Amino acid sequence: MLIRAIFAFLMIPVIVTGIIPFILYQYDPYKSDGSLYGLIFLALGLNLLLWCVKDFYIAGKGTLAPWDPPKLIVTSGLYKYVRNPMYISVFFILMGWMILSASIYICAFTITLMTVFYFRVKLHEEPWMEKNFGTAWLNYKNHTPSWLPNIINYKKK
Repeated sequence: MLIRAIFAFLMIPVIVTGIIPFILYQYDPYKSDGSLYGLIFLALGLNLLLWCVKDFYIAGKGTLAPWDPPKLIVTSGLYKYVRNPMYISVFFILMGWMILSASIYICAFTITLMTVFYFRVKLHEEPWMEKNFGTAWLNYKNHTPSWLPNIINYKKK
């Protein structure tokens, strides 16, 4: 399973938060001088993302890949405070790219990707979670916000 988790990490986040932004930056004729403050967002996002991947692997017994999702509902770590910390982590990484590069292409990519993530969660992931985890999911969903972290963590009932 470790090989599958590493493969999933290399296939999805590395491409979405590394390769695509780098290519967009290279071809953006409107980019200007960015700021090194973007490194703060990049580092924060990467650390949060790795934390989520670890929780999916250890607590969920799965990976971040849609083809190999967790077998157990994950409500620990960052998932105690918000239901979608992995997507928020990706947003922070892309914000770092935007600040570093001042690229309008990366900005447009980020807005588009976050919109796709929102609809993917609402139309696919949440129905899948309810189908597979039933009342455990509904309890978690009713006590944990989707996108803005809650300072009072989730408590199992």
